[in-house]
Amino acid sequence: MSEITENERLSRQLAFSLEIDKEKNILRQTHLSGHGRRENDAEHAWHMAVMSYILREYANEEVDIARVMLMCLIHDIVEIDAGDTYAYDEAGLATQKAREAAAKERIFSLLPEDQKKELTALFDEFEACESVESKFAHSMDNLQPLLLNDSNGGGDWVEHNVTASQIYGRQRKTRMGSESLYGVVDTIIKKNIQLGNIQENRPHPEQ
Repeated sequence: MSEITENERLSRQLAFSLEIDKEKNILRQTHLSGHGRRENDAEHAWHMAVMSYILREYANEEVDIARVMLMCLIHDIVEIDAGDTYAYDEAGLATQKAREAAAKERIFSLLPEDQKKELTALFDEFEACESVESKFAHSMDNLQPLLLNDSNGGGDWVEHNVTASQIYGRQRKTRMGSESLYGVVDTIIKKNIQLGNIQENRPHPEQ
């Protein structure tokens, strides 16, 4: 296959740039701080990326922070097609990977081949959660909505009848990326159990 021209390359890069604007339309279940509206995926990704830079000193191991920030920024682009899957929606989680795989192929294919491979590899690295960078990015993905839920008096947890064991199960990945930040998470969860915002109908795995 012949090399694409510079104009074709730029055209594809701009098409991708416009396509990812649609991420701003994907609403999450989490509400903004101060009992605000539901946040969108782009806001979530931006918030995670900034948090990762500010909190990088708490990673379990030294990380390439630029790589972490880029993972944060692209990890939910696939939801343009796949939609947001709520963390505690078991039916949605069962089909999530298939929906996101199809979306990944379509959306990243808008880019020139080298950049498609680069971002696809970065997305897959995040999903695998094996590298130190991906583990810390997952810590941000879990900590960010937890902070917002706590700021809203636990409203999202109450609305969805979320249990302590569900939250602790998801927050295992926070611990993989940062023991220090997991301590913050644990304190927030216990506080909201005491306040009645989180159900404690079965023991969580950390006890």
